[in-house]
Amino acid sequence: MRTTFAVIASLLLFVCPLAAEAQEGKAALESVAKSMGADILTSIVYVGSGVNFAPGQSFTPGLRWPKFGAERYTRSVNYDTAASREEIVRTQGENPPWGGGVQPVRGEQLLNFAVSGDHAWNVVGDAAIPAPIALAERQFQIWATPHGVVKAALAGKGSMQGRTISIAVPGRFKADALVNEQGLIEKVVGTIPSPVVSDRAIDASYAGSKDFGGVKFPTEIRQSAGGFPTLDITVTDVQPNMAFEVPVPAAVRQTPTPYSRVATQMVADGIWYVTGGTHHSVVIEMKDHVIVVESPLNDERALAVLTETRNLVPNKPIRYVVASHHHFDHAGGLRAFASVNVTVISHESSRAFLEQALAAPAAIRPDLLAKSGRTGAVEGVKTRRTLTDGTRVVELHHIADNTHCSGLLMVYLPKEKLLIEADAYTPLPTNTTPPPQPVSPFTINLTDNIKRLNLTVDQILPLHGRIAPMAELNRTIGR
Repeated sequence: MRTTFAVIASLLLFVCPLAAEAQEGKAALESVAKSMGADILTSIVYVGSGVNFAPGQSFTPGLRWPKFGAERYTRSVNYDTAASREEIVRTQGENPPWGGGVQPVRGEQLLNFAVSGDHAWNVVGDAAIPAPIALAERQFQIWATPHGVVKAALAGKGSMQGRTISIAVPGRFKADALVNEQGLIEKVVGTIPSPVVSDRAIDASYAGSKDFGGVKFPTEIRQSAGGFPTLDITVTDVQPNMAFEVPVPAAVRQTPTPYSRVATQMVADGIWYVTGGTHHSVVIEMKDHVIVVESPLNDERALAVLTETRNLVPNKPIRYVVASHHHFDHAGGLRAFASVNVTVISHESSRAFLEQALAAPAAIRPDLLAKSGRTGAVEGVKTRRTLTDGTRVVELHHIADNTHCSGLLMVYLPKEKLLIEADAYTPLPTNTTPPPQPVSPFTINLTDNIKRLNLTVDQILPLHGRIAPMAELNRTIGR
């Protein structure tokens, strides 16, 4: 009996300080919420202007993301429904354009990104396009706002120790927020899962707080991702508790995961164009193995391409996957291919980056590569590499001097006179009148490279859009 009481007493001595510490943390959180006005806040809309950047779209790995003017930036956040809408009127930030991000921008372009609960989508014109790949980041952006991080912690998603508030949603994100001496959120340092680099750091800093109807909100917001800036705006208007909703469109509810849809077209004997979404791949059958050109987006899309490839060529191993370039939307499925021991071929300028990406541990949300225990192998191409089995020849060429990406590769099949390329040329939908604007410099550069290399091309298999004859490309650039 005495032993039992001794054990209980020791447990109480251990538990009581923890309980007291938890109560102190909750009281501190409530104090921060009150000082900021988070306790009376259900939603917020803020407007500003400045610059924004295109993460994952750098000209070369290791350089900052492409820069754009954010002529008008509006974010609406509803904390009660976990919904947000981000609208950016952007303009071209650099001339000539360097990197991706749908450059060059002619005049003004509206970006409209939304999230509500477990649905994320983009609005393009009148169309709502599901974007589940962006879900974790957009949810993070809700709870990484100054008031959001406090609300998340008070709702049981985190705690406060000292001046640090820590929040986490397993499989989605984690973040630490620093509270300054005035009881305001000064900085948020977070991590979200990334299909390319596994765990991607996102930081936000807040300054210049002012009172807007009893709610203190920063007028200077700066964000970065992977160590490079993504947003720098000055806030000019804040409307707390403004009533609004972000309803999930029916098309988004009905198609929550669009990446597994596959449509396949045979374009020549043993060559298939694998489409079905926004990003395409090409399957090339060799004598004793298979080559896949491009594994974009994420694990889900990569699995769909892998499954389709095995159905098309069931008795031969996939030896190589060719990465057209390192941009995140095009490289997002490489880790899945590496998980089944497929070697990645990229331009030499991307090799070190991709080797590091394939070796990353994926702690936030373990993916197929992390679960496999492999790290993946990458082989580099400088100007040209030929893959052949004695019958079929596959040429990999560097698209020299293309300002979309320093390491852009195209794939040429001389016997079939087919050219596979990404982002240098994207044909418009059939029977679409081209807009009255200058031709993209990326497209002009592609034709210059085709001429320089003396390639005889009949058909182009773009990794966006549709198959187009070489004659259409020539007409596009006026040659």
